[in-house]
Amino acid sequence: MTITLKSLKRQEHPFADPFMQLNVLQQPSRQGSQFPAFADKLKEQGLYPLMPTGTTILQVNMGKMCNQVCKHCHVDAGPDRKEIMKREVMQLCLDALRHSPQITTVDLTGGAPEMNPDFRWFVEQLSALNKQVIVRCNLTIILANKKYNDLPAFFKKHQVHVVSSLPYFQASRTDAQRGDGVFEKSITALTMLNEVGYGMGDSGLILDLVYNPSGAFMPGDQQALEAEFKRRLKSGYNIEFNNLFCITNLPVSRFLDYLITSGNYETYMQKLINAFNPVAAAGVMCRNTISVGWDGYLYDCDFNQMLELKVAGNAPKHIKDFNVEQLDSRSIVLNQHCYGCSAGAGSSCGGETVK
Repeated sequence: MTITLKSLKRQEHPFADPFMQLNVLQQPSRQGSQFPAFADKLKEQGLYPLMPTGTTILQVNMGKMCNQVCKHCHVDAGPDRKEIMKREVMQLCLDALRHSPQITTVDLTGGAPEMNPDFRWFVEQLSALNKQVIVRCNLTIILANKKYNDLPAFFKKHQVHVVSSLPYFQASRTDAQRGDGVFEKSITALTMLNEVGYGMGDSGLILDLVYNPSGAFMPGDQQALEAEFKRRLKSGYNIEFNNLFCITNLPVSRFLDYLITSGNYETYMQKLINAFNPVAAAGVMCRNTISVGWDGYLYDCDFNQMLELKVAGNAPKHIKDFNVEQLDSRSIVLNQHCYGCSAGAGSSCGGETVK
């Protein structure tokens, strides 16, 4: 059966409003007890207020437009989302980076960042600044239109670090989460990336995959899953890659909607709370990353961005006012969804945070 999901915004769903999501996250359980505040958990460990350790990564959301409509998407991305970063905002990002040598990596995300008409120009400009560029590629975009077919060669030319989601090494689970035919297209795209050297030996072209659970449970051990993914993809499809990142689904946007409608919200939140790990909390990605929205506003992380929780205090709120020293002295904005990044071995855009 083909998945014909529309974005929550297109459906005029209540959770298209971040305020409604935050309201749910703050509510007590059906038993009347309040979930412990994440900030209080940090206070118990002497980690409050949570402060940056020094910003080295600028994560840039290039727009919410995407060729896929995935069930778990915290961005609520899709073909019907028209929010897209303009070149003027990208130029402001470039200006900020020129004055921030401590930021060595730029992480491009979306939606599908490649659908932004100025995507290639931006990558070229970032490469000229000698920044390490990460592109979060959903793989199927490479086959979505002829104009994207040469993306593997473009990525190679600019030494882009490619990070791609692949929910599982079998079609059934991948298609259930991302849509019919996604697995087959993903395998074809991975083959194309391998053919230009990505994930192969000592080519220096890094291809990492991302795994996130398809239901209301936490990911398993990253090292074990990586070994299984490598074995199954190599034996079944002759696919090679570098690393597997395990990411915990956070109760935001479509995944929050799934948790509520399936009756799993409270048990899932309790799982995250029970698995709180202070070591993981100390290593959360917001401590070394600033997230830039498609409109240039600044956030502690991509999840806070989708909940419209801008950076706090006197820190610059927009990329036009970017000042990394001021941003590194801010307190990080916290809410209940933060339990997802600090549960178990931790979760970040680079997978587990506890090694």
